[in-house]
Amino acid sequence: MARVKRGVTSRAKHKKVLKAVKGQWGRRKNTIRVARQAMEKAMQYAYRDRRNKKRDFKSLWIQRINAGVRSEGITYSMFINGLSKSGIKLDRKILAEIAYDNPEAFKTIVKRAQAALN
Repeated sequence: MARVKRGVTSRAKHKKVLKAVKGQWGRRKNTIRVARQAMEKAMQYAYRDRRNKKRDFKSLWIQRINAGVRSEGITYSMFINGLSKSGIKLDRKILAEIAYDNPEAFKTIVKRAQAALN
């Protein structure tokens, strides 16, 4: 049975790691041991922050909706309650876009939610 030399495989693995850490500082970009640790840590941060990004955007949408409804004299929680009672099924992302880009249309949505509460 022929002997398998692993130079090609090792080189490919090393290239993949070094490509991932390209642009980092110091030995992290050119020494395989340090680069592998840097890449693993970077991937942990990326995994965590893909979830945190969703949290941050939802928070931003809520702040924009809250600002829009408070100018109409109602709180955010009352507005969301009014939306559910009136049967308007818009998510927070769309509501925030409407509040930001088209305040007149948002006012009509707020009025419908207020009418459902009364």
